[in-house]
Amino acid sequence: MDWNRVVGRNVRRLRLARKLTQEDLAGEAGLAMRHLGRIERGTSSPTVAILARLAEAMGVTPADFLTAEDLPKSGQ
Repeated sequence: MDWNRVVGRNVRRLRLARKLTQEDLAGEAGLAMRHLGRIERGTSSPTVAILARLAEAMGVTPADFLTAEDLPKSGQ
């Protein structure tokens, strides 16, 4: 399973559910917008500290980024 992709999809899904732009979330979490974009695309592996900052900014737990229920299994 590609965990960068799982985390990225969940960050994006949760951000959109809260009607936040990438700019809004990046500012709240103290990240560069470009870095947040790479996280959402699954091309960057965020540290635990960054996941914690994103979670705090969105009012969720870092574990919420690791839910892989809606993603296809590897090779599908």
